[in-house]
Amino acid sequence: MTGRKPPLYQQALGLVGDILNGRHMLSQVIAPALFLADAVLCALVIRLIPYTEIDWKAYMEQVSQFVSGERDYTKIRGGTGPLVYPAAHVYTYTGLYYLTDEGKNILLAQKLFAVLYVVTLGVVMRCYRNARVPPYVLPLLILSRRLHSIFVLRCFNDCFAVLFLFLTILAFQNHSWRAGVLFYTWGLGIKMSLLLVLPAVGIILLLGTGLNSALQSAAIIALVQVLIGVPFLANNPWGYLGRAFELSRQFFFKWTVNWRFMGEQAFLSKEFALVLLALHVLVLLSFLTSRWLKGTGRSLSHIITSVLQVKSPFLPQEQQAIAEAITPEYVMTTILSANVIGLLFARSLHYQFYAYLAWSTPYLLYKSRIHPVLQYMLWAAQEWAWNVYPSTPFSSGVVIGAMATTVASVWLGTKRSVLWVDNAEKTK
Repeated sequence: MTGRKPPLYQQALGLVGDILNGRHMLSQVIAPALFLADAVLCALVIRLIPYTEIDWKAYMEQVSQFVSGERDYTKIRGGTGPLVYPAAHVYTYTGLYYLTDEGKNILLAQKLFAVLYVVTLGVVMRCYRNARVPPYVLPLLILSRRLHSIFVLRCFNDCFAVLFLFLTILAFQNHSWRAGVLFYTWGLGIKMSLLLVLPAVGIILLLGTGLNSALQSAAIIALVQVLIGVPFLANNPWGYLGRAFELSRQFFFKWTVNWRFMGEQAFLSKEFALVLLALHVLVLLSFLTSRWLKGTGRSLSHIITSVLQVKSPFLPQEQQAIAEAITPEYVMTTILSANVIGLLFARSLHYQFYAYLAWSTPYLLYKSRIHPVLQYMLWAAQEWAWNVYPSTPFSSGVVIGAMATTVASVWLGTKRSVLWVDNAEKTK
C-alpha cells in the first residue's frame, strides 16, 4: 500500500521552504533578483525623494581648501566644523570634487553613490554566499530605508568605509591576506570607525598567516596610514593626528541615536565613558577566549605572552591546521561580531553609523540560530528605531536593546566554537 501524497498546500510550503533555505535550484535566483530590484529602487529613490544636505557641502568646502594648497589639518574647516577624518577621506572626496564640478552637481553625486551602494551590496552578497547563508536572510540586505538614505540621499563617507570593510572580509574569506590588509587600511584611512574591528582583523591574521606575517601586515597598516598622511604630517604632525584620529572627542547629546534614554548629564559624564570602555573590553575578551580562540588549544594569556616575545604561539604543524580552519564563516562571524560589539558600547552613534550595522545584523542573527521569524522581528525593531528622527528615549533604548540582543544571541549561537581545528592535523 502506497502512502498518500501530502496535501497540495503542504507541498507548496515545502517547496517555498526548500527555496528559502537554499535546497532548490530556484534558490540561486533569489540573490540576483534582489540585487536587480535594489538597483531599480536606488534609481527610484533618487528620482522621487528630495536630496537632504547634511555633510556633503562641508566635505566639498574642506576639499576645496586642500585643493587650494592648505596642508595644516587644524586650519581646514567646513560649514559643520573642522576636518576630523583621516587623509584617505580627503583623497576620496577630492576625486568626487572633480567629478561633480566642485561638488555643485549633486545629482551626479547621488548617482555615483547609488553605484557605490550597488557595488557594496554585490560585495556583501558575495560574502554572505561564501559564508553559506541561506536565501531567506537576503531580503534583509535590501529592505533598509535608513541605509538607502545614508548612501543616495546623504552621501556620507561611511559608505566608502563600509565598502572597504566588506572588501576586507571578502579578501580574508579567500585567504588573500595582503589584499585584505590593504583594503582594511584604506578603509581605516577614510574613517577610523573601522578601528572597532581591528581586534578581529589581528586575530584572523595571526591564526591565518602566522606571527611573522601578521606582524608584517600590522606594519603595512601603519605604514600606509603614515604614507597617506605625509602631506599633512610634514606640515603639522600633531595637528593631523589630533584631528584625524581624535579619541577624546566631545559628543553632543542632541545628535545621539543610542544613549538618549540615559539623560544628558549621564551621557556627558566621564564615568559613563569609562563604564562603556570597560564593558567593551570585557565583552571582547569573552568572545576572544570562549569563541574566536576556542579551537586553537591555546589560552589568550599564552598567545599574548608569545606575541610579546615575538615567538609563534603555535608549532608549525599546528599553525598549518589552524590556518586551514579559517573558513569564510569564521572570518565573517569574527569581524562582524567585533563590529557590533564596538557599536553597542560606542559613546555616541549618529544616524550614518547604521551603515556599519545594517549589513552586519542579518548575518549575526542567522548565526545566532534563533527562529527566522524572530530574526525578522528583531531586524524590524532595529530598523524602526534607526528611522525615528529625532531619536527619543524609547527609540534609543530599542537601538541598544537590539544590538545587545544580537551580541548575546550570536555568543550563545556560536558556543560550539566558530573555529574548528582538526586535532589530528595538529598532532601530525
